[in-house]
Order: sequence, then C-alpha cells, then structure tokens
Amino acid sequence: MFRPLSFCIGLRYTAAKRRNHFISFISLTSMIGLMLGVAVLIIVLSVMNGFDRELKERILGMVPHAIIQSSGPLEDWETVDAQVQEHPRVLAAAPFVQGQGMITGGGDVRGVLLNGVLPEEERTVSIIEDHMIEGKLDDLVAGEFGIIVGRTMAASLRLQLGDKVTVVLPEASVTPAGVLPRLKRFTVKGIFSVGAELDGNYTLIHMDDAAKLMRTGGKAQGVRLLVDDLFAAPKVAEEAARALSGRYYISDWTRTHGNLFQAIRMEKTMIGLLLMFIVAVAAFNIVSTLVMVVTDKTADIAILRTMGATPGRIMRIFIVQGAVIGVFGTMIGTGLGILGALNISAFISWLEGVLGHKFLSADVYFISYLPSQLQWQDVSIISGAGLALSLLATIYPAWKASRVDPAEALRYE
Repeated sequence: MFRPLSFCIGLRYTAAKRRNHFISFISLTSMIGLMLGVAVLIIVLSVMNGFDRELKERILGMVPHAIIQSSGPLEDWETVDAQVQEHPRVLAAAPFVQGQGMITGGGDVRGVLLNGVLPEEERTVSIIEDHMIEGKLDDLVAGEFGIIVGRTMAASLRLQLGDKVTVVLPEASVTPAGVLPRLKRFTVKGIFSVGAELDGNYTLIHMDDAAKLMRTGGKAQGVRLLVDDLFAAPKVAEEAARALSGRYYISDWTRTHGNLFQAIRMEKTMIGLLLMFIVAVAAFNIVSTLVMVVTDKTADIAILRTMGATPGRIMRIFIVQGAVIGVFGTMIGTGLGILGALNISAFISWLEGVLGHKFLSADVYFISYLPSQLQWQDVSIISGAGLALSLLATIYPAWKASRVDPAEALRYE
C-alpha cells in the first residue's frame, strides 16, 4: 500500500528504539503529561457542570423561580394565580405563606424557613414530592398542624414521623401573663432529602396553618412561579406582574441564589483556563523532545537531503513524529477523562465509606455529594485544544530540521 515517505519515516522515528534512551524518556513523559492534563481538565469541568446542574435542578427546583406579592396579604390569590398562568412562559403558579422562626425538638434548636403551601398546588411548582423519603406531601392537612422537615434537620433534632416539635416565631404576643413568644406545637408528617443545604433549614406546613400562625387573615402572602427558562425568570415575572391590576412586588432566584450560580460559573471558567495551561505546558514539552530528536538525527537528515528530500518533506517528517505523540496523548487522556467523569461520583462515595469521612457536608456546602455531568461540547473543545497545541509545538523543531546543512552535518561523519 502506498504511504507518503514523510509519514513512513516520521512513524519509524517515533517507534524505533533510539540509541539515546533519554530522548525516549522525554517523549514518554511528554505524552503522559498531555494525557493527564486532558484527563484532569475533562474531569474537573464535568464536576463543575455537575454543581451547575444540581443548583438548577435541586435548589432551584425547591425555591421559587420568581414570586409576586403585594405589600400585604393577597386578598384574592386565586385570581392572581389564574392571571399569571395566562403568561405563555409561566408553567405553573402556587400560593404561599412564608416566615422565619426556630424549631425545637430532641433538646436542640434550629433556625428554619417556614413555607406554608397547598399540597395540591405545590407539587406543580416544586420537586419536593419526588424527594420525600418518609411520608408524603398530601399528609399536610389543614388544622392538623403537620410539618415536613429535611433529612439533615431530622437527624440533628433526632426526629421521626409522628414526633412533636415546637415552632417559635420571632414575634412576641402580649398576654395577661406578660409578653410571650408566639409558638405552636407541630407533628412531623414527612421527611425529604434533596442532598442540599435546604435539608437543614427548609420546612413545609399547610398554608392555612401558616396563615393562622403568622396571622395573615387566612390569605396567601404571594404567588410563586415556575417558568420555562430560569434565566428569563426576572423578565417573565415583571411581565406577569405588569398584567395584574394593582401594585405588586416581584423577586426571583437571582436575588436569593444568583451569587452562588455566578460563583460556580466563574470558578468553572477560571479553573478551565488554569488547567488548560497545564495542557499547554505538556504539549510544548514536545518542543524539547523534537529538538533533541533533530539533534540526534542530524546525520540522517543530511543523508535524506543529499538523496533529494526537500526542506518541506523534512519538516513533515518531524511534524508527523510530534503529532503522533500529541494524538496518542490527547486521545488516551480523553478516554481516561470520560471514564473518570462518568465514575467520579461513585468513586468519591466509595472513598467516603472507606475513610468514614464526609468530604462535602450539607451543613457547609449547598449539596452533600460530588456531582458530575459530562458534556460532549467540553470534551470536543479540550481534545481539539490539546491536538492544536501539540501540532503547534512541532512547527519550530520541524523548521529547524529543515534548515540542516547537509555538507556541514556530514563533515565529521
């Protein structure tokens, strides 16, 4: 089979056993460095993509995409609910009553965010029902003062289904006995787990019970929206509120969790750039490898020149040799990176079990495990960049080889 001479000689130089084993060692380290750089970059960016996905699906699946509320309780939340759902980009809407307080149980106290909801409405705007590990959302019945808590809170307060807890609001009530804090006994009706910080401070109660506890006159405080595009939530909420009669205030997830989302995006960009420098350093190690090869093969180059090889053909020989190192290093690194990205979550979970140590605690981080999401766009960009840098690194050594003077090189041979 016909093969170009430059390609054949380039492969021969790459595969042949050299007299100078140090050059072989440098070639191997260049390939390994490029391979590790590409693999680590794919794995790290996949982990950052995983954090980005978990923020969208878990935290932003629990908290409102946007809310519409007035200065006081909504007199007719049903009308507002129906009107905002007429917006083409609003997928669902549900009323809520929200407040902050403390919950006591098991001899401990925790600060909580109390969310009064209607179970039949809440399931349309929240993923809570998909993450119930005990009980169900429909167990919240008006007048029974039931509460659903997160797994982290349940573990901290040693709570189980049917246990009693006391909810204390940061408001005082004046009674004949003096000024007393407003409090109410609740029964644990369910436990959920989304693997995020919400497991430790997020609670659900029936909206009617919340209205009584917070004295809103049996009315909702606002309406939360589920929109078709997270990034369009501010605009959609503004348009939906503008269509209502009366004065309303809007808020969206970018005000409550936007900083976290932007931080993840910025970290992904910066880490990607830093790790790309590692790939670049590994790729440009090919320069030193080929320079030493050119020095070692000076006599061979001179003989090829005397036999009629053109400078362009000599250049292509060493470009092929450097490209082989780059292609093999990049392809093996890409394969290892894909394999690592697909299994990093399971590996970290196994390692946590072996060591008995939790690397990501929900009390500190917004999720309690290491997520990973492989995106083929990232893989193609990283692989392409690795190949491009490898080929770029071959140009100078190949050019230097093409400039070898046959007479000078063979003078002392």
